[in-house]
Amino acid sequence: MRKSLILQRDLFDEFGACVVDVTLDCEDGAPVGAEAEHAALVAELLAGADTRCRVGVRLHAVDHPAFTQDVQTIVGRAAKAGSVEPAYIMLPKVESTACVEVAVAAIDAAGGGAVPVHVLLESPLAVHRAHDIAAHPRVESLSFGLMDFVSAHGGAIPSSGMGVDGQFAHPLVVRAKLELASAAHAHGKVPSHCVVTEFRDQDALRAAAHKARDQLGYTRMWSIHPDQIRTIVDVFAPDAREIELAARIICAAVGNGWGPAQVDGTLHDRASYRYFWQVLERAHQTGRSLPGEVRHYFS
Repeated sequence: MRKSLILQRDLFDEFGACVVDVTLDCEDGAPVGAEAEHAALVAELLAGADTRCRVGVRLHAVDHPAFTQDVQTIVGRAAKAGSVEPAYIMLPKVESTACVEVAVAAIDAAGGGAVPVHVLLESPLAVHRAHDIAAHPRVESLSFGLMDFVSAHGGAIPSSGMGVDGQFAHPLVVRAKLELASAAHAHGKVPSHCVVTEFRDQDALRAAAHKARDQLGYTRMWSIHPDQIRTIVDVFAPDAREIELAARIICAAVGNGWGPAQVDGTLHDRASYRYFWQVLERAHQTGRSLPGEVRHYFS
């Protein structure tokens, strides 16, 4: 966790933007029997985090005995001290909106009423309820839990479905990913793609990130190892040609009072203007250089 926070700060200094979130983990990261000590460590690290960056916390599931303790130690301590709040709370094993309501009530009672919630959907039932969960006003992002999703099928999906190739080939896995992304976009939330566990294979990671972005509609992606971060950021950021085209189209739109305009023989109107404005927003958020004629919009 300490190394991740240092890397996040270094990337901010390099790109001039918070290009990666760090999620401090109280679920899989906590040794069994030492959940309280681990939560206290997370609270300490959160209090000392760079305030320019986004640092969230993954708690135990709402039905885990350590959940309430996690909330009180991390959210409650920050509220009482007036220190850095988590940028978001990540909730694992979310099965329904009822899980979200339990978590939100606990977070609010601890003084964290402004903290948004990110949810991990990790079962067939959770994916079935994705639209209802995404509609909850405190939910900011939906993430797909690949390995738990495959395991939840009791062997009906082979273990290859957890691999970098199988997760883009098995119909049930691909269907679940599409359902989650569709639900997120329908309710204005952020869909975040699952990890690639083959963390030494940069080519496989790059191919997976491209598929997640271009074929499945994901706008963010989890890393499972620091070596993956630069590759993921690079894939999800617009490339230089797309940024240059977006800048020319937005300039044409402004010059024409946002009425229809042609660029390179193609007609554009407000629908495509919105798309290319979003390209420039993503470029800005990922620390990419913007052409001078549009840079002032993001200063």
